[in-house]
Amino acid sequence: MDSIVKLDKVIKVYRVGDEDFAALHEISLDIEPGAFMSFVGPSGSGKTTLLNLIGGLDQPTSGSIYFENVSLGNLDRTALAEYRRKNLGFIFQTYNLLPVYSVYENILFPLLLDGNRESAVRQSVEDIVASVGLSDQIKKKPAHLSGGQCQRVAIARALVKKPALILADEPTANLDAENSYQILELMKKLNHQFKAAFVFSTHDEKVTKYVNREVGLEDGRVRWDKRRNGAGSLE
Repeated sequence: MDSIVKLDKVIKVYRVGDEDFAALHEISLDIEPGAFMSFVGPSGSGKTTLLNLIGGLDQPTSGSIYFENVSLGNLDRTALAEYRRKNLGFIFQTYNLLPVYSVYENILFPLLLDGNRESAVRQSVEDIVASVGLSDQIKKKPAHLSGGQCQRVAIARALVKKPALILADEPTANLDAENSYQILELMKKLNHQFKAAFVFSTHDEKVTKYVNREVGLEDGRVRWDKRRNGAGSLE
């Protein structure tokens, strides 16, 4: 199966004061279309750095990242913005919803940025709201929603443009156990429904029960790469 994302010997070095800090050391990975996988590891292991590089929010110091065989290193800032707009959805730990907008308006907003008329996409927004179980909350603003409901809005916003890849940075970190499981069940269902690849950055052990692949990071290096076997466990 062709990869949707390929990382080839990716190194990321940051300048910290007078010293260089290597956040990633020669990471080589392939991510398949429709994947449901996670980067796991302690703080500082490189999880979020990897997501940012795949998302075109940062550039590697050396090595290459490809999306559908196109090198991100060959794209300028305008082309990278277009890459994110057309191909990616982002889910953040802190939801990043617009507080003055309703559920409907938060999900509609990225479609309007793409130049769509509201009348042309209204049904698509209402359908994705229904998919995340928030039809009865569609007129409410984030301040009147629970944390779990806010994360459902964020998931719907990420999926409304039907991107090929969803990047989720600690999506369950601010949720209690019950809401975490509900959100993971929902994302698994939507992964099957929309065929988008989901890639998580997480230290939440509950995520392990749901993903089909787990890449363990430590000190910027891949320590393991486990896939779910026929018995349902990662090996």
